[in-house]
Amino acid sequence: MEYLIYCDESSKRGDLFSNFYGGALVKSIHLNEVVMRLNKYKQEHGINGEMKWTKVTEPYLEKYIGLIDVFFDLLVEDKLKMRVMFQQNSVSDSVIRGFSREEHDESYFKLYYQFIKHSFGLKYSNKSCTDIFVRLFFDQFPDKQEKIEKFKQFIHRLQFSQDFLNANLFIRYNDIVEVTSHDHVILQCADIVTGAIFFKLNKKNLATDPLTQRRGKRTKAKEKLYKHIYSRVSELRPRFNIGVSTGLDGDITNRWNNPYMHWLFTPTEVVLGN
Repeated sequence: MEYLIYCDESSKRGDLFSNFYGGALVKSIHLNEVVMRLNKYKQEHGINGEMKWTKVTEPYLEKYIGLIDVFFDLLVEDKLKMRVMFQQNSVSDSVIRGFSREEHDESYFKLYYQFIKHSFGLKYSNKSCTDIFVRLFFDQFPDKQEKIEKFKQFIHRLQFSQDFLNANLFIRYNDIVEVTSHDHVILQCADIVTGAIFFKLNKKNLATDPLTQRRGKRTKAKEKLYKHIYSRVSELRPRFNIGVSTGLDGDITNRWNNPYMHWLFTPTEVVLGN
């Protein structure tokens, strides 16, 4: 058995929220079906290129909505899990302001490490004695190779943590890879959902043209897509609050069980390796 996690991020600073990390997890037993159903939708609707949040336009809106419906149907069927992590500027800035230059440089990968280690609740995922291998597919990193290799080593060593040992989870170094989202439809869907949450939390839906004082067609299309995504999330959890960490309903194992969750990360103490 394997868990395959497709990871996307936006370290871009928003007016209100920043450092968005999104990921979709699929078990190896479901991988072929998940990829087939997503790609089948694209093929049937004549979509040959990459679909991502930055490419959403009014003419293609319905196609994006259709792909998202397939994606969320798979979440409902428990064949996928989706997580989004982000920071609120008003909370995190006071901590980040005290960072050294080195700490600032390392924060991108430190946050990614926390996202992988905690957001899916992996330590609650395996109650059997069966070994499970975790494979990680990262959208290409915007950093130097030396830092990338250091990050991969920390991710690789997660398997030696007590949480991973207790859950019989293992990570092979060669299973930590950078990929192009064009080649991975699951990663494209993770990008769309993560981008939509960034868009809404930073009130990009209210942006207007400085000359006309009117919202553009692309902004309106993106707002419609966000609203559809929110409607699908609300089917899983009614009245979902996108700006806070998703509740666990009194059961810590829901970090793993829930198909869709948000994590508002507070940088009280972020140490790579912890």
